[in-house]
This record gives sequence, structure tokens and C-alpha cells, in this order.
Amino acid sequence: MVAVTERRRPEQLRSHQWYGTDGLRSFSHRARTRQLGYLPEEHLGKPVIAILNTWSDINPCHVHLRDRAQAVKRGVWQAGGFPLEFPVSTLSETFQKPTPMLYRNLLAMETEELLRSYPVDGAVLMGGCDKSTPALLMGAASADLPAVFVPAGPMLPGHWRGEVLGSGTDMWKYWDDKRAGLIGDCEMGELESGLARSPGHCMTMGTASTLTAAAEALGVTVPGASSIPAVDSGHDRMAAKAGMTAVELVHRDRRLSEILTRAAFEDAVTTVLGLGGSTNAVIHLIAMAGRAGVRLTLDDFDRIARTVPVLANVRPGGQTYLMEDFHFAGGLPGFLSRIPDLLHLDRPTVSHDTLREQIAGARVHDDDVIRTRDNPVASEGGVAVLRGNLCPDGAVIKHIAAEPRLLKHTGPAVVFDDYRTMQRTIDDPALDITADSVLVLRNAGPKGGPGMPEYGMLPIPDHLLKQGVRDMVRISDARMSGTSYGACVLHVAPESYVGGPLALVRTGDTITLDVEARVLRLDVDDAELERRRAAWTPPPKRHERGYAALHDAQITQADTGCDFEFLARPGTSPDPYAG
Repeated sequence: MVAVTERRRPEQLRSHQWYGTDGLRSFSHRARTRQLGYLPEEHLGKPVIAILNTWSDINPCHVHLRDRAQAVKRGVWQAGGFPLEFPVSTLSETFQKPTPMLYRNLLAMETEELLRSYPVDGAVLMGGCDKSTPALLMGAASADLPAVFVPAGPMLPGHWRGEVLGSGTDMWKYWDDKRAGLIGDCEMGELESGLARSPGHCMTMGTASTLTAAAEALGVTVPGASSIPAVDSGHDRMAAKAGMTAVELVHRDRRLSEILTRAAFEDAVTTVLGLGGSTNAVIHLIAMAGRAGVRLTLDDFDRIARTVPVLANVRPGGQTYLMEDFHFAGGLPGFLSRIPDLLHLDRPTVSHDTLREQIAGARVHDDDVIRTRDNPVASEGGVAVLRGNLCPDGAVIKHIAAEPRLLKHTGPAVVFDDYRTMQRTIDDPALDITADSVLVLRNAGPKGGPGMPEYGMLPIPDHLLKQGVRDMVRISDARMSGTSYGACVLHVAPESYVGGPLALVRTGDTITLDVEARVLRLDVDDAELERRRAAWTPPPKRHERGYAALHDAQITQADTGCDFEFLARPGTSPDPYAG
């Protein structure tokens, strides 16, 4: 970042409204700050930086963020600011049910209102587990203060019997091996202790790594931040630098609205697709863009996918490497240095006046981890957007993680009305499921889930696993983990719970998937579909009160980002009167 030569005067700071006037309220605010043990010279007239920390004892992705917050504070103090740490909701992908996606918008609301209601001039946002990155950035974008994002960082690679493991990609793989009878309880017990060896989020190019890379591409992290391993000393240094950067942003009055432009979101989409990243990024980037006043659509993803190759050979989209390898091969700066012609290089970031400056001098140190343009992992971006009578508002598939034979496929549907029924009956021989069948799960979308759980990688029946089948066409209005793989069509919109076409599918109907043509089609004539639609009845309302009822009333569909309508709509929310 260019050094700031002119500091903002105390009366120009937002926090001055709380601390700097002559009224009773300011007297009270200063007195209460003394109660906290702070001297006047520690905070008066200095940028107040809120550190929003998603640390929790039950979130393994963020368990180290309690310590990292101290590094952020160190950086804020060093730059002449005053840090205040705020605990906010932790969204643990591992433990929170039915899915932390149900609560993404809750953390976004908390972030926005906390930044608006307290005497803060800027923020450092600490997250990384899947939903925490978009939630923090959505809320901060709505509050529109200067802000820097600190990614939690990937965990160390897993190890087991001489193999390097990636969570949860290898979790899915070995669970299927167990169901197929290839390994037993002893091996699974060893895997429990070898799969996840340290704090940090999944070290594959799952949703967490995809979204933190998107945050770096957007320009809201310090350079190279997204791939630093969580336990590396470089992660501490990055956190301190983020604290310093937040203070500098306040002095420059560079708000998120200057960073989160349409050009920035197009570059984030390009990055996600070129990394072979998670399908979940589609929903989250659309929602984040909406909060920034940018209209991002599925068509933007499909258009950009046709222009960018997949260069990151990182599992599960790639075949070999994990995030630590990606980091030491050059990280995101190195990756971006391979596609400068596909980026908007003259836009600002939190650290530089232009992205061009930020990636100047970046290099790739291993051409097999971050491939060259003439030797890509795939010639086009890793996610395809599908259209057709089964998904009039769109669906997505991560086709680079599917078996190629299934990318053009027609087969008979086997329909499950909900996830519990599917779990209970998937191995029932009476269903007569073959490798050519198309498994369909409904009532797992934004409303039906609720919260659109990661149910989309439907399990393959035991008898097929024992025959060596490892992939089938699977279709749902759910999501799937970014660490998952397979020919899984996801995010079918509108969802079945609100009467989308998925609600009309019957077992035995044939369904056609053609990824090259971008088609997902139910092979049933329109007249029959209309008869079925007329006979369809909405499911009864399940949530009569509480947050789930608010979610049900306000959630939008997958193609528009699953935000709450009252948060996504345009308009202003003025700062409170501080008295």
C-alpha cells in the first residue's frame, strides 16, 4: 500500500461521534472506556478498528483465530490505531446442523449491524470456514466501512500409511471403500486420526479455499493471504499486516464500495473457475455482489467459464496437490500472474492502488501445481451452468470432478423425496438402481432443506460400489461440499419445495444431461408436466416461529444467491445518532 502522508484529523473519524463531542453521551462513552482500563491517549483521536473474530472451541477451522487476533491487534497498534475485538457467530461446517448455510445470513446481519452500531472506523474480518467468508464480507459490504479480511488458512496435509490425504475429499473416497468392503474399522480408525492434523480449514480446493481465494482476488486481503497454512508463522505475520492495513485504509477513507466493484467480482469469478473451485462459490459470489450493488448472474459464470482454463492442479478438481503445495508454488499471486489478460488490472485493492501493482513480480515456482496456459488441467473453467425444463432458472455441475463418460448421459430417474428417506432406502434392491440410473433428491433446497444442506453428492448404492462403480449422475436442489466430486447436478432452481420442476419428476422418467450443450432435460412432454403441476400441493409450513421462520419467509433462490430479500434489496441504512 502507498504510505499515507496525511492522517485523518480526529474530528473526521466516525468514532469521533461517540468520543469527541462535548455532550453527556460522549462523556459517558469516555468514562466507560476508562472503566475498560484504557487511557485517553490510547484511543482518543485514533482510528478504532473492530476485529470481528469467528473463533470458537467447536470450530476446528477457526480454533487458532483467538491467537491470530493478537497479531491483528499488534498490527493495529503499530499503525497508530485502537483495536477492539468482537466475538461473532462461528459457522462450523463440521458440526452445525442442518447446515451452516442456514445461518450465513445471520452472521452477515450480525456483522453489518455490529459495524454500524459501535464506535468503529474500520474492521478486520477473521474467518475462512465455508460460509464465514461470504457472511463477513456481505455484512461488511452493506455497512461499507474500510475493511480487511483475514483468511483462517488451510490445515496441514493429512497422512495415512504413506498416502497424503486431503479432507474431506479422501473422507468421501475411503467411506465408499468401507461400504464396498475394501477396508474395515481398523483402517477407518486410523483415518480418523490422520485426516485432519492441525487447525485450519480443508486443505483441498474445497469451498473454504475457493472462497478465501475469491476474497483475495476481490482485493480485500493482503497479497498472498489466502493460501498461507494456518499454523505457519507467515500466518501470524499476515494477520499483523492486515491490522496495519486496516488503519491505513481508514486514513485513506478507502471503503469496501471502492474495492468491491463489478470488475472485482468478474475477476473473482475468473479466479474461482480457473482454480477448479467449489460450486458453492456461485451462490456466495452472487450474494456478495448483490450486497455491493453489483448484479452478478449464472450467465456471467458460464460466459467467463468459456474463457478461462483450469490451471490449479489441486484436489479435487486437479489430481495431485493440496493447498500447501499451491502456496509454495506461488499462491494466488502466482496463479493470477498466469492470466493477466483475463483480469481487470487497474482496479484498487486494500493493499495497492491497482491489482497490476499487487501482482507485479509474482512468480510460479512449480509448473505442475500451477499449470501453464498450454498445459492446463482443463481447457475451460471448472463449473458449467445448465438450463432446461428441469432447471428453468439454472443448475450447476463441477464437470471437471466427474467421470467424463457421464457428461453426456440419459437414464431413468430414481426419486427420493427427502434426504432421510434416501439414506434409509438407497441400498434397497427393490429400487433396481443400476449404474445408468439418475438419482434425484428433492426438498433439499433453500426452503426445503432448510438452508440447502450439502446433500448433493448422493451415495452410490453398496451393490454398485462392490461392482467398482464410483460415479453416477445425481441431481438435486441441494449443494455439495467443495471437497466432493462426481457427476452431481446441484442448485436446481427453482427448488422442488416451492413447486419447481424437480417436484414433478417420477421414478422411471428419463432425464438427459449434456454438459457440452449445457442442457438438463426431463424427457416428459409439456402436457404431462402440466397435469402433474396441477396435481401438486405445497408442503405444509414447518417452522412457525424463530429464526427458521424468518429464513423461510425471506430466503431467495439459489440462482440469486440465497440472501434474505430484505437484506438484498437496494436502499440505505443510515448510521445511528451517537448522541
